Amino acid sequence: MTAMALTSHDRPVVRDADDISALVNAGPRAGSHARMVVALALGGVFLDAYDLTTLSWGISDVQAHFGLSAFQTGLVAAALNAGTIVGSIAGGWLTDRIGRYAVFMADMVCFVIAALVAGFAPTAGILIAARFAMGFGVGMDLPVAMAFLSEFSRLEGRGSKAAHAAAWCPTWYAASSACFVIVFALSYVLPAGHPDWLWRASLAFGAVPALAIILVRGRYMSESPVWIARRGDLQRAADILRRSYGIDPVVRPAPEQPPVVMQADPWRLVRRPLLQRGLMVAAMTLISSMSYNIIIFGLPTLLVSIMHANPVQVVVISIILNLAVAFPGGLLGVRLARSVRSRPIILAGYIMQVAGVGTLALVGVPHGTAGVIAALAGFAAFLFAQGFGPGCQLMVYPTLSYPTELRGLGIGVARLVSGIGGTLILLFFPWMNTHLGPALFWVVLLAPLAGVVIAFFSRWDVFGYDPDMDPALRQQAPPVRRDAVLHAPELLFSTDTRN
Repeated sequence: MTAMALTSHDRPVVRDADDISALVNAGPRAGSHARMVVALALGGVFLDAYDLTTLSWGISDVQAHFGLSAFQTGLVAAALNAGTIVGSIAGGWLTDRIGRYAVFMADMVCFVIAALVAGFAPTAGILIAARFAMGFGVGMDLPVAMAFLSEFSRLEGRGSKAAHAAAWCPTWYAASSACFVIVFALSYVLPAGHPDWLWRASLAFGAVPALAIILVRGRYMSESPVWIARRGDLQRAADILRRSYGIDPVVRPAPEQPPVVMQADPWRLVRRPLLQRGLMVAAMTLISSMSYNIIIFGLPTLLVSIMHANPVQVVVISIILNLAVAFPGGLLGVRLARSVRSRPIILAGYIMQVAGVGTLALVGVPHGTAGVIAALAGFAAFLFAQGFGPGCQLMVYPTLSYPTELRGLGIGVARLVSGIGGTLILLFFPWMNTHLGPALFWVVLLAPLAGVVIAFFSRWDVFGYDPDMDPALRQQAPPVRRDAVLHAPELLFSTDTRN
């Protein structure tokens, strides 16, 4: 980290991109817009979770309404995750290429259009296409949201990069809970003679928060100052810090060292040390995605088929598990992320998930009160562990493993892996549930067991780490002079004309 000189008026002097990173790492001043930027980024995560949850309870109504086979029902369920596969790579690449702000606004528009089309879809084909578009928006959003959370946060302590990245998990559970609450309320308002109105209304409602974010973006959102600085524009980065971070720096680049641009070379992801980090993140993301999607998306179906719950009981139990178990687990994960090393947290989470899924596998079809309590305890243990362990840390790791110029793509690759795992599971979940029944949990148990092995033998930890300040990564990708790439399209593309 470079040492920044102060003027007579205690204004920090910025000489290079490292000084911009150091100012962000030190934390925002009082009255800044940094917290609002973080809130808006988490609002995007809220939409991601809401869109994923909307059909987890109503998929049987969709199947009945359109007369779908089990495979066609799987296509409807898997379409959103399939969209994330494409959106993750496209969003990650564009986030690094043209900036965070433009991609964030594009995926908000995508959310609005896709939600409305899905809500009014006249055919199953259009619903599948709309759900794919929603998934594309989700895939685009997570890389840019995580980049914003990292690049508008301090390095350590309360409100740190790790804590804000981990906050995606309780936000996700809050959105899932909100979805079930909305469904529960709508079920008493909409006429029972039109069961399709319920899932249509819940899908279309996803456009509302996206519109709200679009309306307030102009006052608070700015491009990432760290990304701008590492593109070679120190003056504009300083202007953003003044507007959004409450810091008034003086830009005085060294005359013998022209502004430089850090190269966004995607091939660095397949070279050491980023390759090892990426493989670890990909492995943990894949196994967590597969187990989580079975548990959370299949929860309503499993409650009906295994515990013979009625629709009202399904919604109530889902709300309770999300609000009373998963959400507090996520809050604990945020607290741990700012003060405890990451690897032990993930290991503890996977161990608890082994216990939870193992309980579900042993119970099978519950008999009597004791069996029902044991099954619910198994679901609760898995969701609580996901909240404080893998759920939080699996976004902390990719967010803090990659330098700014590759952060979007690195996160995008991780989400692509998650999308592949989720798509495969949701595509075949109806078939597995039909043919395996409660024995399905023995298959699910393999995922957290693999997670325990990976977390135990891995040594990579991101606690307190800033890749932009890592000399090893800088030596791997030496910067180039800004005037040498001045005519590159991404440098001429302005994503935020206010600054």
